[in-house]
Amino acid sequence: MTPPDQPSSAVEGRLPDGHLLQQRYRVLGLMAVGGMSTVYKVQDLRFTKVVRLCVAKEMLNTANDPQVREMIRRNFEREANILASLSHPGIIQVYDFFSEGDRYYLILEHVDGKTLEDILNETEGFLPEALVVNWAIQVCDVLSYLHSHEPQPIVFRDIKPSNIMLDKRGHIRLVDFGIARIFQSGQKGTMIGTEGYTPPEQYRGIAEPRVDIYALGATMHHLLSKQDPRLEPPFSFHERPIHKTNPTVSRELTEIINRALEYDINKRFGSAEEMQRALMSLPVARGAGGTTAFGTTAFTSGDIMALWRFRCEDAVRSTPAVHEGVVYVGSYDNNLYAIDAEKGRFLWKYATEGGIGSSPCVYEGRVLFGSADRLLYAVSVKTGRISWTCPTQGSVWSSPRGALDHVFFGSDDHHLYAVNVHSGRVAWKFGADGQVRSSPAIGENTIYVGCEAGMVYAIDISGQARWRFRAGRGVTSSPAITEEMVYVGCQDKYVYGLDIRSGWTAWRYRTGGPVVSSPAIGEDGKLIFIGSADGFLYALDAESGRLVWRYEAGDQVTSSPAVANGAIYFGAVNGVIYSLDAQTGGLRWKFQTDGPVVSSPTIEGDVIYIGSDDRYLYALPM
Repeated sequence: MTPPDQPSSAVEGRLPDGHLLQQRYRVLGLMAVGGMSTVYKVQDLRFTKVVRLCVAKEMLNTANDPQVREMIRRNFEREANILASLSHPGIIQVYDFFSEGDRYYLILEHVDGKTLEDILNETEGFLPEALVVNWAIQVCDVLSYLHSHEPQPIVFRDIKPSNIMLDKRGHIRLVDFGIARIFQSGQKGTMIGTEGYTPPEQYRGIAEPRVDIYALGATMHHLLSKQDPRLEPPFSFHERPIHKTNPTVSRELTEIINRALEYDINKRFGSAEEMQRALMSLPVARGAGGTTAFGTTAFTSGDIMALWRFRCEDAVRSTPAVHEGVVYVGSYDNNLYAIDAEKGRFLWKYATEGGIGSSPCVYEGRVLFGSADRLLYAVSVKTGRISWTCPTQGSVWSSPRGALDHVFFGSDDHHLYAVNVHSGRVAWKFGADGQVRSSPAIGENTIYVGCEAGMVYAIDISGQARWRFRAGRGVTSSPAITEEMVYVGCQDKYVYGLDIRSGWTAWRYRTGGPVVSSPAIGEDGKLIFIGSADGFLYALDAESGRLVWRYEAGDQVTSSPAVANGAIYFGAVNGVIYSLDAQTGGLRWKFQTDGPVVSSPTIEGDVIYIGSDDRYLYALPM
């Protein structure tokens, strides 16, 4: 985050470089100084193998008047609480909040980019209309999120070029929530804002969502006309139309901006969504300068537009679980997240002591998932509170499966566990030949699972082995089963079709690389779909193992495919999520993320949910 204020070379009482905050954040330098805050670049020392940069925003509470001191404290805590409750790709994340003496600190996401004010000042001539429209569409998306925030809408109250940042990927980020407040209908407050961008009702202490629409209109007028409203009489935009200084701006866009700038609040757009729709109807809204927009509710990248995306603090490799309108997913930031499936809004999270690569399952009112901290967790779907934990002697990367009032999962301690889902007590554990990272498949009174020593097991419901199959190398892939067959991939580069009764090999197919992807069975049961580290997604005949088709993804496919409505969905290490025709292998669409996609898709209704190493969980249309 680069705040709008300019850095000062000498600031009284500033923290010296190298100073440690909370014995965790090392100060690297001063970034900016404002009227009530100082901003530093810091390094989070908890991440020992990478350099993780953050921003520390400091407020020094030295007012002599006790009432003023209390107001400053409340303002700072308000900003922290607002930011902590928000989850949107257009809003900086807050990581931490604490105080040291009279100094209060927010630890914020560090964003590499420039404010729109910086860009405007550095640009010779006028900014392209398409680019400004693109930025405005993204700002509308953030405002729509804020204005519909629960339990109460949030009004930003200070939209202006210096509070809007463009990151290196062309994404808009709102910065400096120091004056944002929770909007309560009919309540008046102190007039806060920036002269020139502020509508008349805000001078009277009224803050409601349409003040942000006015400020966005003023910002667009400034960006397109290069007339700084702070230097002009207030509310004079109609007296100095954009086309007088910049005749290239279209009449349609000018009308949209003029409506946003109406003196009468009731003549403006009724909502940010309405203004966004008007902007997106413009011809220049398509392909705005080649940058990536958040679109209607998220952003577009590739052939389709995401419905939404939710940002975690680290890679998302777990496969999401969807239950009664809630998406549950784990992250390497040690948290299990509960997210509204329709809107992508944060509901709650549960913190563990290790990264979560295990994919959650919902069974008997509990979300069940493993962690690198050697525990299996059972968390209530209603409250987000822990019901019980089951300790093991190794990290739990295997994804649990629920059946018969028990949950079955593997551990790096070389065991498959059967645990009572109500009490968390271990019913039995089966000793495997190696780490159990494969996730079990539950059949008719039998559990099928692989291990890193290259074995595939069929284990009866009492915990006794029915048969064992030895492959050439580790079996991380999770089996898929039918009434007749068990299908599984192996790091020896083969995909195996095994007889479900005996474990004998019915067929095997060799790919060009290790297979850790798990197979998916086609809707008619005739095809098996599976990825390989050789960069291909394979469609194999389920009966014979014969190759039907293969699709070259261009990088390793460790994501496990999902099948629905005649299509295949999967991710690849090149960061692309693919949709293929199940019968022909032809590309239907692809969606580019900013990190490897190891997570596997989950399909619920007409939506695909999948994570990426870029820290986002995506909701994509089928």
